[in-house]
Order: sequence, then structure tokens, then C-alpha cells
Amino acid sequence: MPFTPPVAEQRFVLEHVAGIADLAASERFAEATPDTIDAILEGVGQFAAGEWEPLARKGDTDGPKLTADGVRMPQGFAQAYRDYVDGGWGTVGSPVEYGGMGLPFALSTAVLETLGVANMGFALAPTLTVGAIEALAHHGTQQQQALYLPHLATGAWTGTMNLTEPQAGSDVGALRTMATPRGDGTWSVKGTKIFISFGDHDMADNIVHLVLARTPDAPAGTRGISLFLVPKYRLDAEGRPGAPNDVRVVSIEHKMGLHASPTCVLSFGDNGDCVGELIGPEHGGMRAMFTMMNNARLNVGLQGVQVAEAATQRAVAYARERVQSARASAPGAGPVAIVEHPDVRRMLVRMKAETQAIRALVYYAAGQVDRGNLGDDAARKRADLLTPLAKSHGTDIGCAVASLGVQVHGGMGYIEETGAAQHFRDARITPIYEGTNGIQAADLVGRKLGLDGGGVLAALIADMRAEAEHAALRDLIDAIEAAAAHLAGADPDDRLAGSSPFLTMCAVAVCGWLMERQGRAASGTDDFARIKRASARFYLDQLVPEALGLKPAAMASADVLYAVNAEAFAA
Repeated sequence: MPFTPPVAEQRFVLEHVAGIADLAASERFAEATPDTIDAILEGVGQFAAGEWEPLARKGDTDGPKLTADGVRMPQGFAQAYRDYVDGGWGTVGSPVEYGGMGLPFALSTAVLETLGVANMGFALAPTLTVGAIEALAHHGTQQQQALYLPHLATGAWTGTMNLTEPQAGSDVGALRTMATPRGDGTWSVKGTKIFISFGDHDMADNIVHLVLARTPDAPAGTRGISLFLVPKYRLDAEGRPGAPNDVRVVSIEHKMGLHASPTCVLSFGDNGDCVGELIGPEHGGMRAMFTMMNNARLNVGLQGVQVAEAATQRAVAYARERVQSARASAPGAGPVAIVEHPDVRRMLVRMKAETQAIRALVYYAAGQVDRGNLGDDAARKRADLLTPLAKSHGTDIGCAVASLGVQVHGGMGYIEETGAAQHFRDARITPIYEGTNGIQAADLVGRKLGLDGGGVLAALIADMRAEAEHAALRDLIDAIEAAAAHLAGADPDDRLAGSSPFLTMCAVAVCGWLMERQGRAASGTDDFARIKRASARFYLDQLVPEALGLKPAAMASADVLYAVNAEAFAA
């Protein structure tokens, strides 16, 4: 299936949702002119279609291999990655002082979306590198920034996040990896990390591991965690990769999907010679980690957009080509393409509407990050509030749209050769990693509702209410306000029991608000404007009322969840 970069949609959302023209009015983002934006969107689209999309199937079927010399990517990946670096696609949002273009995060979000639509597993490599850049830019020393950021900013070196351990899972405070002083300002790191995406590969000259570890006599729990920079290869006197740094790949995980991304078990310091540098203050690891995680969570929400767009394109192409049965309203006209059947159209319109809605949510959040970086504190706090919505709802919808894509294909969707199943398999990890969606919901009701004494959510509600015209959307906004007040006074179990449906209500309301705005802005008579207006109408008429029905679940007591003991679940 030929891949079509969603350039027109991205340009429209950047303009009407992210407000990129307002960002370009600032001195910092003055280079984000319409001509520059068009050149970047069209250029990365051509690159992704020509070099990354053709490798998507190979990445799924062949996958990376662990050899005696480390992980080796499938044929073609190393060259395609070098071409990505040489083309400057990693520099779009990177700091100017380290060789980047310094353009808005919202624009770099669009670039990463295009790469991920073309090849979702492959695009995880630059996704993680962005997190490493953020951590070093905010918490690294000047020397660390000078040595590592120029290479990370271009993508010539890649970055990883090393949080999870076998015994810890989502409980970061239970990690056991240790870092002990070496007496020269560096640290000796020893421990094992699991689920490390792109933990090793042969596409870049170095890999910069950011590793959470404990120091001697550190307090228990998360208060005793520090963050360390641990390169695959130590740097020589000229700052070039030199000797190996005692980091070993134990294995590559055998996964349900996302096969193009090598998910590694890494062992640090088997020979007692793994050298790391402290990033930020000792015991300041959680603060630095959340700098990485907040960025990563928005980009994982973007993965939901990526897989939804890819699945939708594939389903639309199949539905237009597959001829089967006469349309019910014209039985004598003979068989038609299945796109003409009402239920198939229902699925396709839903796929388009849901994909456009989560794209709007993620791009809007990215625009708020940009405004926060320009000094707008209210926008920064709104980005904090939107992050769990974008990560959780974006990935839930990515899975749902990929599932619908299989359904549109019918039996052929269950056959691997059509490609629909790959989207479904690739999508399923996204609600799990970078903090499960349950953790996102807990973050929303446990931390984000209380921002500024509830003022951050109240300001968002006020903005939505001032602009909303559709009756169901206004009802949903009212329901969110009532549910938020209830949850603010609920006990912890009740608050967490209702957290997931409440998050969905909030996310759908924001999506509905942004879809209504786009529907009004799409005033043309071309196909793009028509499908935009139809998607907005479908979203407001059919999907917003579904979320309104979640209000009882959001406000329900946890009593029913604990009405039986744990053993009864096995009955």
C-alpha cells in the first residue's frame, strides 16, 4: 500500500490548533515561517515515503538480531538512519546552540508523526533520543551538554531511558541498580535494566544511556534515586567514542509487535568497569526522570496518532478496492466496493474522526509546551494537565482504530500479508509503556486536578465552554466539572476507581472542542474540507455522547470493586 504523508492535515492542525503563526511571532521561533513549515512537512514526507516506509514490513518480519558483536538491525535500516541524520530531520526541534534548528516542538511533533506513520518501530529511535536531549538540556552540566548534545541533536548518537528492572516494574522506587563513587567525580554503575527500547543497535556511533540508580546510603524509595549518563562507548580526549563501557546486551525481548525496535535487557558493570556521570544533583533522579518522561509521554501519545493514521490509510485503500455485494439501497445495481456499504462507512468515518481528534489533542499539547518554553506559565501548567490525556487517550484510540482497520479488511485483516494486523500488534504496547494508562489516570486525579487549587482545569473548562456550540459537547463539559468536584472530595480508592473514565471524559471533551474548531475553519469545497467537516460532525454527534455516558463510572464508589476477596476472582 503506498504511504501518503498527511501533509495537508498536519499543516491545517498546526495552523488552527497548535497556533504556530502565534509562535512564529516570537523571536525564538521567528524562523517558523510558512515557507519553512511547508518545506519541512513536504520534505520529511518525501523522505519517509521513499526510505522508511519500504522498510516497515522488513522490520516486522526480520527484526533485529543479537550477535556476538551486539544488536544488528535488518538490512537497509542503518543506511536509512544515516540518511535521516544527513537530511537534518533530527535537528528540527533541537537547540540551536548544539546544532539544531530550534523550531517549535509542535513542528518537530509533525515531523516525528510522519516518520512514525511510515515506520512506527523505526521511529522509536529518534523518539527516545528527544527524551535524552531534554534531560541533558535541563539537568546536565555544561561539559556534558557540550560533549553529548551536538551529537544527540543531529541524531548521530541515539539516547535511551533505563528505568525498569525485573523486580520493580512500574514501581520505580524499588530499583536496585547501584552507583558508587570512583573517587574522580565519576561513578561505577552496576545493575540490570529491562524493556530498553533501542538499547543496542548498529545505526549510530554511540548510544547514550540515561540510567536511574541508587547511591550508597541513599534514602529508600524514590527519594534515593539519582540519574546517570552512561555511554555505550566512553569518550576519548577529543570527545569521540573510544573504549567500550562495560554495557552488555543480555537478550532481546520476543514481542507481540513493534518488532523493528530492539527491546533489550541490559547489564551494566558485569566486569566492574561501567563508568557513569551524575546528571543533576545526587538523589535528584526523579525530577530529571520526569523531564524525560513528560516529553516521552507526549510522544507516545503521538505514536497513537501514527498507528491510527497508518491503519486508516490502509483500511481506506482496501475498502475502495474490495468489491463485494450490492448496496442495500440499490440491490439491482450489482456488487460495489465495500466503501459504499453503510457499516463500512461508519467504521471508516470513525477511524478518520478519531485519528484527527487525537492528532489535534497531541498537537495542541505540543503548542502549549512551546508557549511554556516562551515563558507562559499558564500554558506550561496546561501542558502538564494535558500530558496524561494525550498519552492515555491517544494510545487507547490508536489501538481502537488499528482494531477497526482489521475489521474493515474482514478475514483478510487477520492475514499478516495485508499489513493490517501489524498495526494492531504494534499499537498494543503504547497504553503500557512510559507509564501505563492507569498510571496516567492516577496522575490526572492525584496530581493534575490539584494544580493551582484546581485552577488549571477550571481555566481549560472555561476556555472550552466559551467556544463550544454543540449541545452534547456543552453537556460533557458540565459533566466533567461535576465529576471533578466529586473526585476532589473523594477518598483515594474512590478517586482512583473513577480515574480512567474521568480521563476519557476530559480527553474527549478537549478533542471535541478542537474538532468543532476545525470543522468551523474548514470552509472550502474540496475533498479535504468536506471530510474535515464530516469528521467533526461525526465526532460531536456520536463520540462525544459516548463519553458523556461515562459520568456514572467516573463518580462511582470503589465498593463494588472490593465486594469480593481476591480469591473470588478465580471462581
